[in-house]
Amino acid sequence: MNVQLLGARGKVGRVLGPALEAAGHELTDLEDAAATVDFTRPDAVVGNVRASLAAGVPCVIGTTAFDEGLVDGLAREAGLPCFFAPNFAVGAVLMMRFAEEAARYLPRAEIVELHAETKLDAPSGTARATAARLGGATIHSVRLPGLVAHQEVLLGGEGQLLTIRHDAFAREAFVPGVLLALERLPTLPPGLTVGLEQLLV
Repeated sequence: MNVQLLGARGKVGRVLGPALEAAGHELTDLEDAAATVDFTRPDAVVGNVRASLAAGVPCVIGTTAFDEGLVDGLAREAGLPCFFAPNFAVGAVLMMRFAEEAARYLPRAEIVELHAETKLDAPSGTARATAARLGGATIHSVRLPGLVAHQEVLLGGEGQLLTIRHDAFAREAFVPGVLLALERLPTLPPGLTVGLEQLLV
């Protein structure tokens, strides 16, 4: 597939570009693209999506903290699919799934998310998504050098604590999820589909 990679010089993009090519995709400009992959900045996403949809190109979005409702409306109007995951690491999706199941029995939960100091949004999209699945949970955000992407959900009960944690030590952890999203993108309905768990069936 011909793919326009936006954010190719960013931390994720520098890993993702070679991985896409190794998987048989060709990096190209928008006019020749069959899909756009966006790992840029929150304030750039809507403009990037508008341009892609205007060219008839569906989008995979890895940037967080953009206006999801607006993107959904734009994609529906264009009759094209867009896909967004707050986290493309399969382990992170499983962490959220396990935490949601555990919260049925241990409903008192708090979330600690830790990311590199260069991450622009706090709390992270993954933490917000996890909190929503738990019916609302307090989120603690840490931004320090040396970190990549880490999250733990602490569920407390009388005399016990359950900790469910996911660590992405390298951005290569996100590659399989992006490849899966590109594979499934043509099968998705018009509008914005949210969450890698939608593709893990």
